[in-house]
Amino acid sequence: MRALYDSRMYKWFCLQFRCSVFLFVVGMTTSALADEGMWLFNAPPLKQLKEKYQFEPSPQWLEHLQKASVRFNSGGSGSFVSPNGLVITNHHVGADTLQKMGSAEHNYLRDGFYAKTQADEIKSTDLELNVLMSIEDVTARVTSALKPGMTSDQASSARNAAIAAIEKESKDKTGLRSDVVTLYQGGAYHLYRYKRYDDVRLVFAPEQQMAFFGGDPDNFEYPRYDLDICLFRVYENGQPAKIEHFLKFNSNGPNDRELIFVSGSPGKTDRQLTLAEMADMRDRYLPYVLNMFYRREVLESAYSARSFENARKAREDLFGVQNNRKRYDGYLAGLLDPQIWSALEAREGKLRDAIGRDAKFKSTLSAYDRIKRAQAEIAKNAPVYNYLEQERPVTVGYRGPRAFSGNLFKYARLLLRAADERAKPNGERIPTFRDSARESLELELFSNEPIYDDYEILRLTDSLTDFASAFGADNPLVKKVLAGKSPHARAVELVSGTKLKDASVRKDLYGKDAAALQAAQDPMIDLARMIDAPAREARKIYNAQDEIKKQAYADIAKARFAIEGASSYPDATFTLRLSYGTVRGYEQDGKQIPAFTDFAGLYQRATEHDNRPPFDLPKRWLDKKSDLNLATKFDFVSDADIIGGNSGSPVVNKANEFVGIIFDGNIQSLVADCIYTDTQARAVSVDSAAIIEALAKSLRRECARG
Repeated sequence: MRALYDSRMYKWFCLQFRCSVFLFVVGMTTSALADEGMWLFNAPPLKQLKEKYQFEPSPQWLEHLQKASVRFNSGGSGSFVSPNGLVITNHHVGADTLQKMGSAEHNYLRDGFYAKTQADEIKSTDLELNVLMSIEDVTARVTSALKPGMTSDQASSARNAAIAAIEKESKDKTGLRSDVVTLYQGGAYHLYRYKRYDDVRLVFAPEQQMAFFGGDPDNFEYPRYDLDICLFRVYENGQPAKIEHFLKFNSNGPNDRELIFVSGSPGKTDRQLTLAEMADMRDRYLPYVLNMFYRREVLESAYSARSFENARKAREDLFGVQNNRKRYDGYLAGLLDPQIWSALEAREGKLRDAIGRDAKFKSTLSAYDRIKRAQAEIAKNAPVYNYLEQERPVTVGYRGPRAFSGNLFKYARLLLRAADERAKPNGERIPTFRDSARESLELELFSNEPIYDDYEILRLTDSLTDFASAFGADNPLVKKVLAGKSPHARAVELVSGTKLKDASVRKDLYGKDAAALQAAQDPMIDLARMIDAPAREARKIYNAQDEIKKQAYADIAKARFAIEGASSYPDATFTLRLSYGTVRGYEQDGKQIPAFTDFAGLYQRATEHDNRPPFDLPKRWLDKKSDLNLATKFDFVSDADIIGGNSGSPVVNKANEFVGIIFDGNIQSLVADCIYTDTQARAVSVDSAAIIEALAKSLRRECARG
C-alpha cells in the first residue's frame, strides 16, 4: 500500500467530520412492540415509533435521510457524508470495484488504497450509485392494464407494457432513472425515481485484513472487530458533486439501549410468501443454490491456492461465494427447525382464518391454491430456467445462467439480446433492455474491467461440466453446446476465440443489428445465440406462472390491507427502506454478549491466535497500537431489522447523525429472510467512534513522522 496518511489527509478528514461531521427457536412469536420492519419511506412506522419511543420523525427528517442514502448497482448501500460527494460504504461492498481496479502491482483489495489528493482518486470501471429522489404510487395505472378474460401470457404482456410506458414517460420527463417496483408480490406498484452517478472514484480503503478481521470463521458471528469501511466520491461534469443532503458524523457513536435507524436497500425477503412457496424454498431452491455455492467455493479455493496472483484475481468472487454459502446454510437451517416452521404455519393460519371469516374476501382463499399450482410449474421449469436463462432471480442488473459462467458470456448475451430487443416496441422488451435502463446497461456492457483468460476458462469449464452432469452428456443441447469437445477444450476454444475482451469491440458491436452480429462470427456470441431460443422459452414459462402468482398475491394483499390496515410493510425488493431498533446485546449459552466491542478486544483476539490468519493484524496496525485509545468502541449490535443488501447502510440517531455503518448480522439473524425475531438476532455495525479513532490516530502518526 502506498504511504498512508499525511498531514493534508488528516486535515481533510478533520474538516469532513467537523463540517459534515438466535437461537432460532426462542421468541419466534414476537410482541406487538418488537422493532420489526423494513418500511417504505413514503409509509414510515410513525405510530409505532411514537407509541414506543415518543419520537416521530418529521417529513423533513425523512427526506434528509432518504436523499443522503445511496444504492450501489453492485449490491449494497451507502450514504453521503460530505457536501463534496464523499460516500461511505462497506469495504466488502466496494470490494468488487477494488478487485476490478487492481492489478498484480496494485492489490487494492488486499492492501488498501489512499488518495492523497483528489487528483489521485481513481475512477471505477463500472460502478453506478443511485439516490432515491421520489416515490409515486402507480398501482392503479398498472393494474388497470389487466382486463377480465386475459390469459396469463396476455396479462403479463399487458402489465409489462404498462410498466415500461410509465418508466419511459418518467425518464423522458425528469431525466431520472425510473423503476416501477413491485410490492406485496403484486399487491402494489410504486415508481421510484433515482438520480444516477456513474463517475464514482475511489478515495480510501483499509487493508482487507482490517475490514474482514477474523475472515470466514467470524463471518455472521459476534463479537466482531472489523473496520469494514470504504470511501468513494461521486463526480458530475468532472468535478466533485455538490450534495445538499449528507450525514454529519457523531464522534461518540451510539449509547447502549439508544434508539437508532437504518436506511438502506435490503435485497430480498420472503416474509409474505405462502407456506407452499416457503416449502419449495426449503425443499428445492435452497438446496439447489447451496450445491452451486459449495461447488464454486471448492473451485475458487483450489484456484486461489495455486499462486498469490490467482488469489488476487479470485479474492472477491471467493468471498462472495463463501458469504452466500454461509448465509443460505443458515436460512435453510432455520426453515428446517420445527419451531420456526410452526411459527410460519401460525402466521399464515391467522391470516387465512381472518380472510375466511370475512364474507367479502372468503373467495380469496383460492389464491393460495393458485400460488401453489403456479409454484409447482415453476419448479418443473427450474432446471432449464436456472441453467440457460438466469441462475437466480435478481431485482436489478444482470445475473447469468448457471451453465455459462464468466464475464465473456455475459457480454455476448447482452449484445445479442440488445440487438434483438431493440427491434421490439419498448413495452415488449425484457426490462434490462428498456429505454429507461439503457444507461445502466451500457455502463455494465462497456466496462473496462480486466479479463483473465485462465480464470474465464476455469469458470466456463466448470459450468459446462456442471451443465453436462445435470442434463446428461447425451442431451441434444449439451452435445450441441460442447460441439464434440470436452468442457475444458470447448471453454479454451470459446475464450481464446472471442474478441469481446476488448471494450471498444463491444461498443462497436452494440450499435449493430442481429444480422451484423451474426456476420461477426464471434464464437461466444454464437454460443449465446445457440441457447437463446430454449432460454427465452424457459423465461416465457416462468413469467406466465409468475403472473399467476402476482394476481393471486394481489388478491391476498387486498384482503390483508382490509383486515390489518396499512400498517404492514412489504417484502424487501432492493429498494430504499427504513428500519429501526435499539443498540443492545443478547444472551447466548447462558452468557451475556455485550453490545459493544473495543480496540482492546481487537488486539486481545489477535494475540489469542498468535496473530495468525485470519486473525492477523497488518504491521501498520501493530505499530500504531500505542497511539490508539484502546477503550474506544469498535463494533456494536442492535436489533434493527436488516438483511443482505443492507451492507453499507448508515446507522443514525434521532438527530439524524451518522453513528455507525451496518456490515453484517449474527448467525441468529439469518432466518430473518422469512421471519423476524429480536431475541438473539442482531445487526452488526462499525461504530462511528471507531472510524474517527482509526483514521485520525493513523493520520497523526504519519504526520509526526514528517
